[in-house]
Amino acid sequence: MSQPVFFAVETGGTKIVWRIVDAAGVVLDEGRFATGRPEAAVEALVAAAAERPVAGLGVASFGPLVVDPASPQRGLMLATPKPGWTGFNLARILADRLGAPFAVDTDVNAAAVAEARLGAGRGARAVAYVTVGTGIGGGLCVDGQTLKGALHPEIGHLFVRRVEGDVQASACPFHADCVEGLAAGPAVQTRLAGRGLEDADAVRAAVADYLGQLVAGLVFAWAPDRIVFGGGVMSTPGLIAEVEAAARRRVNGYGSAVVMGEGGYLVAAEREHAGLDGAMLMARDLAA
Repeated sequence: MSQPVFFAVETGGTKIVWRIVDAAGVVLDEGRFATGRPEAAVEALVAAAAERPVAGLGVASFGPLVVDPASPQRGLMLATPKPGWTGFNLARILADRLGAPFAVDTDVNAAAVAEARLGAGRGARAVAYVTVGTGIGGGLCVDGQTLKGALHPEIGHLFVRRVEGDVQASACPFHADCVEGLAAGPAVQTRLAGRGLEDADAVRAAVADYLGQLVAGLVFAWAPDRIVFGGGVMSTPGLIAEVEAAARRRVNGYGSAVVMGEGGYLVAAEREHAGLDGAMLMARDLAA
C-alpha cells in the first residue's frame, strides 16, 4: 500500500493551487487550475490525490466562510460573488471523498501561520499578516493558532479617515470609507490613471496614510509583535517604511506604541506561496 501523504489546497478567486508531500515533507506532486465551479474543483482535486491515502488535508480558502473548529458548518462558504460557491463546503466534501481529517482556515490566516513559523515572523509570538492586492485581508497567528470567532477577521473593511481633499469614490461596493475601498489595488490603479505608484507622490502618500491608519488599528486591537505585509501593492520599493512612519504618526506615542519598538516593525513577506504553505502546515499538524 502507498505511504500516507499530506494534501494542501489554496482556493482563490481566479485559481486553485495544491501540493502533496510525503511524511518527510518531500513534494510528490503539485499543480493549479482555474477556480471555476466548486463541483469541478472537487473532482480535479480527488483526481490529483491519485488514490493515495491522505493523512491530513489542509484548506486555505477565500472567504467569507465558517472557520470555527467547533461548528458543524466548518468550511461552509457564505455569500460570495463566485458562481456556485455560496453554500458550498469544499473542505468537508473533499475530506469525505478522500477519507481524510481536515483543517480549514482563510487564505490570509493560513499565510499568517506560514510567515510566523517559516517566514518573516519567525521568533515572534504574535504575528499579523496583511495582504494588499486586489483586496485587503489580514490574519493573526498567536502561539501557532489563528484568530477565529464565529467567522474570521475582515480588516480590509475597517473604516479609515479620509485624507484631506480625497474625493475619489470608494472601490468597495459596500463601504464608502473602508481601507480596501480606498487603498487596495483597484482603488490605487484608479488613482494612478496609468502612472506608476513610484511616480505619483500624492497617491503614494495617501495610500501610505490609509494603510498606516489600518496598522494603527491593528496595534490597538491586536498588539502583534510583528506585522508582515504581502500583496502586489506592497512590492513598491520603500512603501512599507512609509506605511510604518504613517502608523507611528497615528499611534502618536500612546502606550501601545511600545510593541512597535524602534523601527522595522513592518516587514515584507518572505514566503512566495504563504497561503499554500500554511495549508500544508495545517495538514501536517493533524498528524502531530
